[in-house]
Amino acid sequence: MKRAGTILAAVLFASAFPALLLVAAPADDIALPAGTTIRASLTRALNSKTNEDGDHFAAEVSEPIFVGGQETIPGGSIVDGRISMIKKPGRAAGVAEMRLTPETITTPDGRQYAIAAGLQGASGAPNVKLADDEGTLKGQGKDKKRAAEETGIGAGAGAGIGAMAGGGAGALEGAAIGAGAAVIRNVFKRHKDIVVPSGTELTFVLDRPTVAKKVDHPVTTVVCPNCTS
Repeated sequence: MKRAGTILAAVLFASAFPALLLVAAPADDIALPAGTTIRASLTRALNSKTNEDGDHFAAEVSEPIFVGGQETIPGGSIVDGRISMIKKPGRAAGVAEMRLTPETITTPDGRQYAIAAGLQGASGAPNVKLADDEGTLKGQGKDKKRAAEETGIGAGAGAGIGAMAGGGAGALEGAAIGAGAAVIRNVFKRHKDIVVPSGTELTFVLDRPTVAKKVDHPVTTVVCPNCTS
């Protein structure tokens, strides 16, 4: 009878406080809540010219993370992830893109968090901006509107030269030649690759809570003597 009462009490507790059971963590571990911001400096430059889909990247946590007033993720912890998408720069309106997907954070004392997080910013990467809320970085290049504007400018310049040379008919011929030259220039001009330099501060935000697990070896800072910024 006493055992039945204990079981009943446990069931009632679980019904009344289900959230406590879902987020409970082992005594030695602390959960990182959804919405946690992680700022980390890229340890090695990434480049759409040399990198491919699936390549590894690492970033060193630059600001410690506190949960409930306790330091949970110290500075120097390592965020590991993959390049989940690369779009090479193309001709005309093709702009390079790169998506970074973090997978784990490992602390110096060997605690590891499997994370799902979105990239919210990349500070210190010239000519690179965030393209969407999925963590896609966009490089420098012309969009379709800019390409069309250049074609119009070329046509206008050609028309002016043609008018001076041959009146109205010359203006029409010059416009066609100018527009054609602008189109050819855009088609054969390859836009720049996206380059994310070493030291770029990446800002990630956790999509869902996570709890650490112990790993066999502590993290060490990634050293890359041959990397370029």
